[in-house]
Amino acid sequence: MKRNIISKLLKWKNSKTRSPLIIKGARQVGKTYILKEFGQEHFPHHHYINFEENEDLEKIFKDNLQPLRILKELNFFLNTTINPDEDLLIFDEIQHCPRALTSLKYFCEELPGLAICCAGSLLGLHFGSSAFPVGKVEFLNMYPMTFTEFLKGTGEEKAYEFIANFNINTPIPSIIHSRLWELLKIYFITGGLPGVVNIFNIYKDDLYNALNMVREKQNNLILSYAADMAKHSGKLNSMNIDRLWRNIPAQLGKNQDGSASKFKFKDVIPGIKGYSRLESIIDWLHTAGLIIKTFIIEKPLLPFNAFKNETFFKLYFFDIGILGAMSKLSPKTIIDYDYGTYKGYFAENFIAQEFTATGLDELYSWKESTSEVEFLMETGNGIIPIEIKSGWVTQAKSIKVFAEKYSPPYRVILSAREISIDKNRKIHHYPLYLASSLEFNSN
Repeated sequence: MKRNIISKLLKWKNSKTRSPLIIKGARQVGKTYILKEFGQEHFPHHHYINFEENEDLEKIFKDNLQPLRILKELNFFLNTTINPDEDLLIFDEIQHCPRALTSLKYFCEELPGLAICCAGSLLGLHFGSSAFPVGKVEFLNMYPMTFTEFLKGTGEEKAYEFIANFNINTPIPSIIHSRLWELLKIYFITGGLPGVVNIFNIYKDDLYNALNMVREKQNNLILSYAADMAKHSGKLNSMNIDRLWRNIPAQLGKNQDGSASKFKFKDVIPGIKGYSRLESIIDWLHTAGLIIKTFIIEKPLLPFNAFKNETFFKLYFFDIGILGAMSKLSPKTIIDYDYGTYKGYFAENFIAQEFTATGLDELYSWKESTSEVEFLMETGNGIIPIEIKSGWVTQAKSIKVFAEKYSPPYRVILSAREISIDKNRKIHHYPLYLASSLEFNSN
């Protein structure tokens, strides 16, 4: 499956100041696959090392960390010859070998011509600052497949090409809009984890069976994520992490207006109250890449980061397919678009996931009194408010309040409707499926 991150990897490869690269991301987002594909297509040879599969590899890094010695022993272990001027060396699951991570400093300094890419999960949970080669490595974040990547990966080339080449000044034909909307609902079920999308691909000729197979795969992944929690955080702490993770979709069922509200700390874990007691658990899930945090600000002033309250935020899942499985929503319910107020939260979660995948480090929303706007976008010409509607009814009182109070360049409503731009009233309507393709400017 072709992934957008390949272009970033090529930019890294061709950089004259290239340092070893670490790809971060939750488990199962496709880090290993993409690095092997990158090595296969863009290097004469690539050499793959997995520190989780081969514990003996750790012995190579126990002595000194001289790059030439390490390469010599790796050559023996792999029965190959690594060319430091042409080849790609892949260190996978590097969190299992802290000394390998530290060695990147010396590879950077002594063998700058060698292309080294590393992948790891839960990196921030494993290593202290002493093990990390600060200033000697580069980072890329990898996320589940976006909707457009899903289209390309499932053979929907026409749909993919339409979104890739769309022009906001050109109306979307109804037949194309309808097809994209149906595909978006399928994506709401599959999400963007490559293993899940692959299952869908295999069985998609029988949609009912394919989606049920998808849900089975997702349920197994949820168990594997829970196992990760137990493995990397201890039995007692893992139970609390799992409880909080499962509480995220549970909270949305209590919000009758269909939108995501501030995450509430009360009764999440019996006997633990307040943000200060839950902070480390939330940080664990965020560091593991399993949740997306959106800060709620009361005053839309720039920079957003200076005005956020660390205890005032919403939480979303990293993958909308896992959210559906965790919420026990059947595929048919989502295809029929008949899941009540949950639709609003699903639409918001989808947008949060798409915006994060485009490279936004932090997401922000606005709440003041009874008015709330789901997302704020910082641009060079001001702040753009973005309201999310799950259906075709797009009356947006909160965004109107925001516009009257703060006079943004224009306002955006993402919904099930087709494109509609009213320049006089400064209102832009876009369909939800265009979220990752939008460019926000002053027009």
